[in-house]
Amino acid sequence: MKLTLDVENTVTHRDGKMHLDPFEPTNSLVMVGMLTDQGQCLTFPFDHADRPNQDDYFDRVQMMLDEATILICHNAPHDLVWLWESGFKYDGPVFDTMLAEYVMQRGQKEPLSLDACAQRYELSWQKQDTLKEYFKQGISTRDIPYNELTEYLVADLHATQELSDRQYAKLLSKEYAGLMDTVVLSNQVAVVLAKIYQRGFKVNESVLEDVRVEFENEKQTLTGELETMVHKLMGHRHVNLNSPEQLSQVIYSRKPIDKAMWQNNFDPYMSKELYKTTMKENSEIVYKKEPKQCDDCKGSGKVYRTRKDGSRYARPNKCKTCDGNGYVFVQSDRIAGLRFTAPDAKWVSANGFTTSKTHLDILEGFARQNNMSEAITFLNKVKRLSALDTYLSSFVDGINTYKKADGKLHVRLLQHRTATGRFSGADPNMQNMPRGGTFPVKKVFVSRWEGGKIMEADFAQLEFRAAAFLSQDGVAIEEVSTGFDVHSYTAQVITDAGQPTDRQSAKAHTFAPLYGATGYGRTAAEAEYYSHFTKKYKGIADWHSRLAKEALTTKMITTPSGRQYSFPNVVRKINGTVSYFTQIKNYPVQGFATADIVPVVLLEMERRLTDMQSCIVNTVHDSVVIDIHPDEEDKVVGLIKDINENLTDLINTSFQVKLNVPMLLEAKIGPNWLDTKDVA
Repeated sequence: MKLTLDVENTVTHRDGKMHLDPFEPTNSLVMVGMLTDQGQCLTFPFDHADRPNQDDYFDRVQMMLDEATILICHNAPHDLVWLWESGFKYDGPVFDTMLAEYVMQRGQKEPLSLDACAQRYELSWQKQDTLKEYFKQGISTRDIPYNELTEYLVADLHATQELSDRQYAKLLSKEYAGLMDTVVLSNQVAVVLAKIYQRGFKVNESVLEDVRVEFENEKQTLTGELETMVHKLMGHRHVNLNSPEQLSQVIYSRKPIDKAMWQNNFDPYMSKELYKTTMKENSEIVYKKEPKQCDDCKGSGKVYRTRKDGSRYARPNKCKTCDGNGYVFVQSDRIAGLRFTAPDAKWVSANGFTTSKTHLDILEGFARQNNMSEAITFLNKVKRLSALDTYLSSFVDGINTYKKADGKLHVRLLQHRTATGRFSGADPNMQNMPRGGTFPVKKVFVSRWEGGKIMEADFAQLEFRAAAFLSQDGVAIEEVSTGFDVHSYTAQVITDAGQPTDRQSAKAHTFAPLYGATGYGRTAAEAEYYSHFTKKYKGIADWHSRLAKEALTTKMITTPSGRQYSFPNVVRKINGTVSYFTQIKNYPVQGFATADIVPVVLLEMERRLTDMQSCIVNTVHDSVVIDIHPDEEDKVVGLIKDINENLTDLINTSFQVKLNVPMLLEAKIGPNWLDTKDVA
């Protein structure tokens, strides 16, 4: 029996955030709705104000779940976790209409809500809007009039079922047939992501507080050091380090004359000559301000008032001109700041010039190449302070906000947020978790078991290996087959070009050309590597050209797995380049590597862990995190080794491809997510 299901639940507002999950003690399952493939529609209240404590419905719901051959939902992980946390059992297949729609959009990212889908497909059953006013008024789901809530739920069920029928018919058609395997894989993964969400990742609260204090102390120290540097660079100009506009002035030593008109003067593709002229005409140099003795008080900070008869009062007043300081600040003839030059119009921002991390990285590279020690120090401190702010708010505070009463962070992993199919996250987004010990947030995550450990199984150079296979570049294939350290090589090329770079910093440059980046706007040393990359990996460059031709001809890019990306508006531009070329190069690598290969391995790990207490608790890009029970460490290590030995066959079988590039999982184990060591 095909069974369409939807649940209605309460929502908790806490710490300025909305929590709609079943892990909040104040949340409850209000109603379950079910629609069979024979048209029988049933609603079961469990915690509605008009019909509370309807526990006698539990067995009826479970019986229908037992009889279901497939469960049809819109956003299946949400519904599944609510079922499981409410005591129901279901471990069969699902068809998630939201995921199916996402896959069939081929990267175009149209709205995926049930309401949007119903309108797009012109369904006979449209989603009801009758409840919005209740929610605006802050009325809880359980207090909405029973008949209105039931009507709302019934409409959702019928819309979901009709949508699934339409989608399935499309997937059987010639135009969409190639996407069926991708939809099936996505639905299988949805169940695993729901289980990860339910399990949660244990948080050591005392360590979390230690990290918060550590970050706050470093932030305070950095702020003081930067204020000292700013005073030296800018004279006595006040600078707010949290203001991109004022920070831009420190870095570039220029500011817009008319801020309201500033950006309107620039075309991102204007010539460099015109850009330089426009920039000079519409901005002015920032000069240092220096103290000068106050003319009114002659440096004393005090002035005497005079009576009408010309005599002076005995007691002086504070000088208003200098506020009693004895000096005023005047503009000097010395240029302030670091005096960087923004290379082109793409660096222009609303309030001056960009201060994004990417561009600051480029400037730092330039500074290293030219031995600008003061600039290197300043830029590093600015980036560090910005990162501290981000990690404090997004992770330290985010973990505190979303951590539940069970002491776990229930990790939400989403398949439908990115154009490529790569996982994203929410509450907080764990995909942005800082790696390594530079920002030691990961050490707050520990095993749920006393004596348990955390394992991270990480693919080695997955994107580069995927690109080697997709392009069939002989050099790249040989390198990954022989264990050549491509990141160290990248670092050496950039270093030899005059910009000292370590292996970790070089990783971004190794992968960047795979994702469509060029040497444009980079430092001379970095640009040297990008040019070197094109010459060395000529097969990858040729493959990029073939992708562009494929997109121009078919308006589509297809990966070996069958995943597709649509480029309906792609054209060849007047200068000979192809529009959307960055995405055309980027999508196949990310799609095949992290949207296809990683999920296949994730499913295999979940299957092999079924009979163990150890369990998957997170996945970040190309790694899978496992919480290991103290009695099962050897079993889990053996499991990873076995998967490694059969990794190529697993991928070949899943996608009916013949990989001629080795794939490798590198496993590390430790007492927390940060302090892990290689498995022997």
